[in-house]
Amino acid sequence: MIPQTFEYKKAHSIDEALALLREHGDEAKLLAGGHSLIPLMKLRLSTPEMLIDIGGIRELTEIRELDGRIELGALVTHRMIEFSPLLQQKCPVLPEAAALIGDPQVRNKGTIGGSLAHADPAADYPAVMLALDAEIEAAGPDGSRTIPARAFFQGLFTTALQAGEMLTRVRVPVMPPRSGAAYLKFPNPASRYAVVGVAAFVKLAPDDTCAEVRIGITGAAAAPFRATSAEERLVGKPIDDRTLVAALEDLVDADDLLSDLAATAEYRAHLCHVLTRRALQQAFERAQR
Repeated sequence: MIPQTFEYKKAHSIDEALALLREHGDEAKLLAGGHSLIPLMKLRLSTPEMLIDIGGIRELTEIRELDGRIELGALVTHRMIEFSPLLQQKCPVLPEAAALIGDPQVRNKGTIGGSLAHADPAADYPAVMLALDAEIEAAGPDGSRTIPARAFFQGLFTTALQAGEMLTRVRVPVMPPRSGAAYLKFPNPASRYAVVGVAAFVKLAPDDTCAEVRIGITGAAAAPFRATSAEERLVGKPIDDRTLVAALEDLVDADDLLSDLAATAEYRAHLCHVLTRRALQQAFERAQR
């Protein structure tokens, strides 16, 4: 299909993009890689009158280490993440997740900022952001603010971004000693989106029990979420079969999950259990290295 007629303007800086957002308000959409927005426009599910192209803002394409965290500009592509030596060394779960997104063409053009701002319930990054306790920076009319990942995803295609704001950067922690993280997913065979995806982070105490645990789940519900009850049950305990059975006993309620052509809610609940168990075991093994 063909999108409805729209105007196009290219922003060369964050300030210019924000000025265009102020000028055009709800009639405008930001264009980064276009892999989320353009298909919706072709189906006329999104009908912006103005497209603001931010793809040329070079400062948003950087990956750098800063104060114990790795900062990624919103325009960093999935391929850049997949092959970043800095991320591979200091936060390898993010490149691992990026490598599972779509196909090479998608990874060459799609961006982390576009994916997070779009907030597709089956996207891969949200689970990883939750497990890593990432921070998301937004710029707007009143300046910049930092939003914890746990507060960013608020519903189906809905985030904490306010009118006139744009996502500018993402910050993830450098993995501390005796910690590990893993991301596993059951992909839709056609789209490669996650039917269910689970990210787990584990930090070990000196006695090999869990000092910190975070579990992020995507694809299962209308928005990604933390499995906080399981996290709490695992703190202070080792990751073993008996502990996992007890911790994951009521991990999710099928009544709260999506049911569609890809999977029933009951099957998604089963996938949540299987993938969470495997992700925790893998994260635990990595933390012991």
